Amino acid sequence: MKVAFTSSAGAIIDGNFCKSNSFSVWDIGPHEAYFVSTVYIKADGENEDDRIAARAEALKECAIVYAMQINGPAAAKLVARKIHPMKTGDSIAIEEIIDKLQDVLRGSPAPWIRKVQIKESLFP
Repeated sequence: MKVAFTSSAGAIIDGNFCKSNSFSVWDIGPHEAYFVSTVYIKADGENEDDRIAARAEALKECAIVYAMQINGPAAAKLVARKIHPMKTGDSIAIEEIIDKLQDVLRGSPAPWIRKVQIKESLFP
């Protein structure tokens, strides 16, 4: 499944969702994970709704978005696009989150994660 992380340098989750101009996108499975791309947000509008919409559109292929901070309206817009927002609260290494996600995927993932896995296996 594709997972995006707010990251200024690609190694640490270090940004606020609405202010981050770059997202590191990874494809994560139970036994492997690989970097896909960096998504850059160039023109994101003048108001908060435009900034949120630009980021949600750019990340529409992702199942999860990790950010250090994300506000309620942004989280709601992601959820409406079937993207699960996750807030870390502090800077954390992307590698650490990938390891935790892989542990979950190897065990008993939540139903919404299983649904994403099935969808992606049918429509890669």
